[in-house]
Amino acid sequence: MSHDQIPGNTRLPAPCIINTGAIVNKRDMQRLLADLGRVRYFHLEDGQLQSEGEGYVREVFADPQQATIVANQTLYLNVYSFDYIELRQSSEQATYLDLVQDTRLLRLMPLSNPLQEQTHRNLNAAALEAMLADVLAAGWDVQIDDEENFSL
Repeated sequence: MSHDQIPGNTRLPAPCIINTGAIVNKRDMQRLLADLGRVRYFHLEDGQLQSEGEGYVREVFADPQQATIVANQTLYLNVYSFDYIELRQSSEQATYLDLVQDTRLLRLMPLSNPLQEQTHRNLNAAALEAMLADVLAAGWDVQIDDEENFSL
């Protein structure tokens, strides 16, 4: 009998959230925010718009001693700054995120497409590998030339 089949063991399955729902686990929040890229943000307090703009999510981290910072079109998001994230869908079926803490809400609307971003990252990695191979090959050529000149 497996552990899951033991009578009296009522383990609940892990949550499954698809496009809408609330996320309270800090690790899940961090994973969700980590690949956002470019966003449009709206900062509301008590339902009143305080500021809005566009920016790039530069860093997502979990540290109870550091602040979330939105400045200079850059977002540094600390999941400990928020109680939970509410995933919602617009009337156009686009998913957006409400980061909630008490009466403060930071709404993030993704502007970049993760599928395109991943393709771009893969291309950059391939270009970097090719460039590294060229540099190493050039280094070996110089070393061979040096060895030939010293052996004369």
